[in-house]
Amino acid sequence: MVTRKNPIFDTATTLGKILGFLGVSAICGVLVAGLLVPAAAVSGSAASGSIQFFDTLPAELQVDPPSQNTTILAKDGSPIASIYAENRTKVPLDQMSPFIKDAVIAIEDSRFYEHGGIDTTGIMRALVSTARGNKQGASTITQQYVNNVINESLVASGKEEDVKLNGLNKGVGDKLREMKLAIALEKKFSKEQILEGYLNIVFFNRDAYGIEAASKFFFSTTAKDLTLPQAALLAGLVNSPSAFDPISNPDNSKKRRDLVLAAMVNQGKITQAEYDEAVATPVTTKVTPARQGCAYATMAPYFCDYVLHLLLNNPAYGETSDDREKRIMRGGLTIQTTLDPTAQAVAQQQVDGTAGANPDKWGASIVSVQPGTGQIVSMAQNTVWLPQEGKFDQTQNFNVDVMDAKGNDLNGIGGFQPGSTMKPFTFAQWLNEGKSMNQTVNAAQRKYGVNFPWRNTCPTPTDGFYDANVPGSFDLQNSDTGYYRNMTVLYGLMNSINTATFASAAQVDLCGIQKIVDATGIHGGLPMRDDTGKITDPNPQVPMTRLSNLIGATQTAPLTMAAAFATFAADGKYCEPIAITSVKDQTGADLPAQSSNCKDAVKPEVARGVAYAMGKVLDEGSGSLIRPALNSRNFPVAAKTGTNDTNGSTWVVGYTTGLATASWFGDPLGDQSRYGRNLTINGKFYQSIDGYMIAGPQFTNFMLAVAPAYGTNPFPAPPSNLMGGGAPQRNNTPAPNTQNSQAPSNSGNSGNNGNNNGGNGNNNGPGKD
Repeated sequence: MVTRKNPIFDTATTLGKILGFLGVSAICGVLVAGLLVPAAAVSGSAASGSIQFFDTLPAELQVDPPSQNTTILAKDGSPIASIYAENRTKVPLDQMSPFIKDAVIAIEDSRFYEHGGIDTTGIMRALVSTARGNKQGASTITQQYVNNVINESLVASGKEEDVKLNGLNKGVGDKLREMKLAIALEKKFSKEQILEGYLNIVFFNRDAYGIEAASKFFFSTTAKDLTLPQAALLAGLVNSPSAFDPISNPDNSKKRRDLVLAAMVNQGKITQAEYDEAVATPVTTKVTPARQGCAYATMAPYFCDYVLHLLLNNPAYGETSDDREKRIMRGGLTIQTTLDPTAQAVAQQQVDGTAGANPDKWGASIVSVQPGTGQIVSMAQNTVWLPQEGKFDQTQNFNVDVMDAKGNDLNGIGGFQPGSTMKPFTFAQWLNEGKSMNQTVNAAQRKYGVNFPWRNTCPTPTDGFYDANVPGSFDLQNSDTGYYRNMTVLYGLMNSINTATFASAAQVDLCGIQKIVDATGIHGGLPMRDDTGKITDPNPQVPMTRLSNLIGATQTAPLTMAAAFATFAADGKYCEPIAITSVKDQTGADLPAQSSNCKDAVKPEVARGVAYAMGKVLDEGSGSLIRPALNSRNFPVAAKTGTNDTNGSTWVVGYTTGLATASWFGDPLGDQSRYGRNLTINGKFYQSIDGYMIAGPQFTNFMLAVAPAYGTNPFPAPPSNLMGGGAPQRNNTPAPNTQNSQAPSNSGNSGNNGNNNGGNGNNNGPGKD
């Protein structure tokens, strides 16, 4: 048999509701007696008993700073992007309009400065109103602040399902805890601190948390500059952000705003004249959409993403990746970077101009670092992060390792085959062993068989061979038949002759080349993984004992190449690339950032010899078609061109004494069926592309505009013993005097390694110049 409820205590009846509420009040009846005056004034024994009683209740409130926006800044302090989980910018109370403070108090808690956290007058008023069928809240601003702090803590801890909203899913225990915490809060903080905290944490709708974000979103202004009608409107939003949204519900918003204004005039916070003028003001908004993340960066979105990944991969920002992400998204960090906005604008202009109208999705990128510091000056590519009609959409960074970019998984880019831009490192070892750059080698030799006597003092065995007599292999190739002959080592590098590079390598220790490559920071852009996909080495070595790597077979990031070439510009000092100079938390305390990490990597005399030789590359060799434009400024530049075997990856990497730059053009999609041949770029047809053709002018134009600001002093001359006797042989094909952004299709002097199958059948190397 079902027991019938006593109708007197049925909570569905008016009397039942009253008695039910009073039943709760009986549990904490001492509260009513103790909170008729502010907590600061409570001194009687009854009041003391109240406080002591509530102090015995569980669950203390930890008022942590609410989630705040993280800001990424350029070198000059200009903003790059804002990153957040909740769009919020904390501002002090004295940076808020008096109107918003008065408006919120008038509509939400008129007795704010009179109660001690719980307003018993408001509770009784709400009780009577509820008894009459008109539900009315009784939470003070302090209680609302408590509720917001609790919910913020739950969200930050990943417990969104436990969030409790005012009046919706709270039980008696929840309200008791809220009251207890409100009392404790008033004992610990001043009214001004509570009001400031409340206005900085409360939700105003439309991705706007806190009064500063709401002011910017709805009115494109600051909390300090809010007008009376604007402040009243925002104060009215707090009660129901959706119902009183001025964009979707303007009529409701005006009624609510005018109700706030009426409360303000009734409470003497504004004059009748101010009220009349404000209610006569139409509800208008001037929306500034809240756009967060690197996709909405004001500049350099891919650099922005690179910066974020540096922090996401740094254990100093949290034990797990989730911890680090929360620290960034909610921690209110200020991240100062090395990016030069002026250089970045030029870089972006160049890559967009190189491959702007681009239905076939060819990629262009450029990245620069400062020799001697490693600071990244600019980083750009010709794609957009968000879909745009007619634009090449690509969220992966062309310029960096897979681990430092969005999409850091098995499908990441992680750079491209560097081709002949690897040849200077063999040349550097030649000089490092004290040999003269004008010494002659036999570039006619094309067979390097299985038993060729390479000198290799590394524990890693020599890998690969070139011998057409062995099935599956073939002889080493150049792009033009006229270069299978004796020539100086300098001439071979100037004109990018593959057989000259191998003839040089045959006379040095391959392990010495390896040491120079390692010392200058060159590594593979794709991480090494085991059979399960777990990363075993995020920065794998480029093995120079694998013969195809002498001419650039391993995928390497442009940033890596720019930093390596910067070593030669800095007289042999290698500096790891850095993007972040300082990180501060929301209190202004310093967090781990990056600092220049430099080391002596190459002998100064070797670096000077390499600079001399790569100056000749532009003056007379494979890069001569891009040099004339540089002559207009008459400052020394050293560079090397490079192209892989499919013509799908083309480069110019070079430097002045103050700036090193890697310019790349090619296929970023990694489609092995696509070749850089028979293509049209910006209306110009190319039978095949080499480094000097498109990447070259991109490099030249950027350096002309940017390099002078970073220093263009002459390179120190190499010592005479490295120069040797006799003048270097000159290029047989004179360079035309042209400043066209795109040179003729073939200079006739590039080296080509052809298809570099090694002995194991998988050393497919890159190719030209």
